[in-house]
Amino acid sequence: MASVAQPLPTAPNQIELSIGGMTCASCASRIEKKLNRMDGVTATVNYATEKASVRYADAVTPQQLIDTVEKTGYTAAVPPPPRPAGDGPGQQEHPADELQALRTRLWVSIVLSVPVVALAMVPAWQFTYWQWLSLTLAAPVVVYGGLPFHKAAWTNLRHGAATMDTLVSMGTLAAFGWSVWALFFGTAGTPGMTHPFELTIAATDASGAIYLEAAAGVTTFILAGRYFEARSKRRAGAALRALLELGSKDVTVLRDGTERRIPIAELAVGDQFVVRPGEKVATDGIVEDGVSAVDASMLTGESVPVEVRPGDPVTGATVNAGGRLVVRATRIGADTQLSQMAKLVEQAQTGKAPVQRLADRISAVFVPIVIALAVATLGWWIGTGSGWTAAFTAAVAVLIIACPCALGLATPTALLVGTGRGAQLGILIKGPEVLESTRAVDTVVLDKTGTVTTGHMSLIEVTASDGQDRDLLLRLAGAVEAASEHPIARAIARAAAEAVGDLPPVSGFANTEGLGVRGTVEARDVFVGRPVLLQQAGLAVPTQVKQAIAAAQASGQTAIVAGWDGTARGVLAVADLVKPTSRDAVAALRRLGLTPVLLTGDNATVARAVADEVGIDEVIADVLPADKVDVVRRLQADGKVVAMVGDGVNDAAALAQADLGLAMGTGTDVAIEASDLTLVRGDLMAAVDAIRLSRRTLRIIKSNLFWAFAYNVAALPLAAAGMLNPMIAGAAMAFSSVFVVANSLRLRRFTVER
Repeated sequence: MASVAQPLPTAPNQIELSIGGMTCASCASRIEKKLNRMDGVTATVNYATEKASVRYADAVTPQQLIDTVEKTGYTAAVPPPPRPAGDGPGQQEHPADELQALRTRLWVSIVLSVPVVALAMVPAWQFTYWQWLSLTLAAPVVVYGGLPFHKAAWTNLRHGAATMDTLVSMGTLAAFGWSVWALFFGTAGTPGMTHPFELTIAATDASGAIYLEAAAGVTTFILAGRYFEARSKRRAGAALRALLELGSKDVTVLRDGTERRIPIAELAVGDQFVVRPGEKVATDGIVEDGVSAVDASMLTGESVPVEVRPGDPVTGATVNAGGRLVVRATRIGADTQLSQMAKLVEQAQTGKAPVQRLADRISAVFVPIVIALAVATLGWWIGTGSGWTAAFTAAVAVLIIACPCALGLATPTALLVGTGRGAQLGILIKGPEVLESTRAVDTVVLDKTGTVTTGHMSLIEVTASDGQDRDLLLRLAGAVEAASEHPIARAIARAAAEAVGDLPPVSGFANTEGLGVRGTVEARDVFVGRPVLLQQAGLAVPTQVKQAIAAAQASGQTAIVAGWDGTARGVLAVADLVKPTSRDAVAALRRLGLTPVLLTGDNATVARAVADEVGIDEVIADVLPADKVDVVRRLQADGKVVAMVGDGVNDAAALAQADLGLAMGTGTDVAIEASDLTLVRGDLMAAVDAIRLSRRTLRIIKSNLFWAFAYNVAALPLAAAGMLNPMIAGAAMAFSSVFVVANSLRLRRFTVER
């Protein structure tokens, strides 16, 4: 998929900075603009994650990047490496402290502002000196509760910028300042003064009007919006934190034949470690000894434990559900699948989709326009002779209603929740721009082996000729095949052992390359392999055996013939089985409006048999690995928007060429790196879920943007016309932010298709 970033030769270095002091999307836009003005720097700043992803040339140093951010009025630092959960204070404490401080500020503001708003709304409660009590209660709300807005506005003012905090600070301070002037220098402080609470503005005596309820109420409403914002960011990022905390904290290693418990940080590649029943696998590795079932649901979303035996790979953080295992570590630390998953999730949440860039551009120019509109509103009302009260109230309402907090939240909150939910379900979205591709895709190319099928051979059917015992055929053929390492031989030997129990020993074993094997079992000279092997050995092939061979080949299966004592005794049909969910997945892809195409290097007969079984009409077979990318290009040249699903090294180029690349997490690292989406579950249904989740996330983003922008566009004329009380404007503005956050959090309820 085409990248929006600059070519790497221009900016070969990459760093991620933690940004402090941002209060809205306009702040992120300012920092991004300043960084991108530096030579050789390409930066993306995300308000939701409070991080900047920066690529920079060799001539630029990280300290220069930090200095640029600080000169813009914010803080920047290289984040410390994450600590394992439970290992003392971690990097997650600071956000928790920040959330606690915001919650305290909010509750103080609520307690003090409720009486102020109540007295202003109910004239019957306005006792003799009610206005002075309102001033006493409102002052701490405006000063203490609104301090974050005032500080941010002052910082931006010193740098010649205006953000959404500027609107909030100007609006609340103007309302509070006007009220103080009216109380001390006008007639509003007169004992017994009352005034009604109205949604419409009428010309009144300016010196007798106070707007303490607007100053306190707006501050509280906006604080509430900020608090729910901050809390939603923490909840939306919970999947990433959960991934980081899945790993083991210590491990039992085998050193000189003895078991020793050590911290996970001391484990090295090549070490052997023990995993007892119920314990987590400490890191990625290969089973050296033991047979067990491993529960990988926390990583893959797959509820059925996977059987493992010597030679099988296991993934760190999965749970040993059965017997004792001895595992040799193959990857540790940041190289493990768990760490790579966390890294992919964080990268996806730090990037920006085109729709988010649009929102940032809108919010960056929105603030100056609103301030100009507020000034124009003030001038127009004064010019029409409506009085200072009406003019001032309308101008303050414009400032408050215009705060585009919801606009800034629309995309990042949905991305945070969507990518986090995807990680929980074993769907890793590499970048938010991937979401745009899923909308347009109309064709999905499916690699056969390992994607639609299991990727390993299995014994499908055993046909014994007349008068032959099926179990004897299996036992003798399985015994000979057990001495071979060929995938077909292992499939037959495994099935034979499961069917008849322990296999007898073999002597005189010999392998004929490409044809089959022979050996002596129970005093019989047994041949197992292709029909030509038995013919060369002089064994007769009965008609019934020939018919079984033809039937197996017609079904796309590999026919293996076994014989002894001068005669072929039966046929063992072996095939790469279709995964149980593949047929349902293909049907689900069609329901999403996609046309499936089966792509394979196998012969047309095998490919057609698999395609018929899963319900695919179009098959492209006999394709060399190097030619897969040409198939994708040809489909694109025909006007198709192509998604490619694969798992092998030979799929990597095609995955990169496709408009949307989906790699099976059970596949190779090369394929995963070349793809846009990684499906941790080795299940084609995960591709369906990935496309559904991506499209759902994009729909949420678009609905967020629509409602946030439509709300501002619709409310601004009402405010300028004097139809909105400033406090009602503040409540509506805060509600729009809460609505956007709540709408995004709906993605947490996304479920996989069964």
